[in-house]
Amino acid sequence: MAFQHDEAIWQEFPELVAGVAVIRGVDDAADVQEAVARYSAIAASRLEGRTESDLPEIQAWRRAFARMGLKPTQYRCASESLLRRFRKEGELPAIHPVIDLCNAISLAFATPIAVFDLARVAGGITVRHATGAPGERYEAFSGEIETPAPGEVIFLDEAGNVHARRWTHRQSGLSAIRPETRDLLVVSEAMHETAGDDIPRLIAAVVAEMQAAWGVSATPAFPTASDPRVTV
Repeated sequence: MAFQHDEAIWQEFPELVAGVAVIRGVDDAADVQEAVARYSAIAASRLEGRTESDLPEIQAWRRAFARMGLKPTQYRCASESLLRRFRKEGELPAIHPVIDLCNAISLAFATPIAVFDLARVAGGITVRHATGAPGERYEAFSGEIETPAPGEVIFLDEAGNVHARRWTHRQSGLSAIRPETRDLLVVSEAMHETAGDDIPRLIAAVVAEMQAAWGVSATPAFPTASDPRVTV
């Protein structure tokens, strides 16, 4: 499984820090409630007396979205959307142990975590600007097929499937986690000042919690501008 950011992404966003991991052997039966509560408590403490927009991790993604020509309050990165809902409702709904766990860690780190069903990813993924070609196909959760606008940052596999639109805004229904999902690709990206320390800690937390819940293990990888293509 190869993962990479296109050279143009690194040139446009030199502050980007990314981490990835492939994790095999999960199911939908693990109990992750204790871990979810632990990370949710961290998020709650970070939100005391402020909102998600005050957090440096969210501010960095808002700046990135503005540079992409997107209104930050119209198109939010995934972690901001989760934090916003968490702040208003006090908790997130349980969906699937993998999603619940990664959402909670995303809350605690205020950083987007994308989790893809590896069985539904064709070959490797490249994060790059869309061309607007009909061959770039995004399947919404409604089942509707969309073509991303030219210049939009997308996650594109080798068959032309778009697994995320507007970078960290929204994933595709095609590779969403399902009850039958067994193998995962986990990706986290950040642009704030301490991202170089925080992304390795986040990926390590995901791997450790997956091992505790399912007895699986993984070796993380960290693509960089000088070494953008990683195999995991």
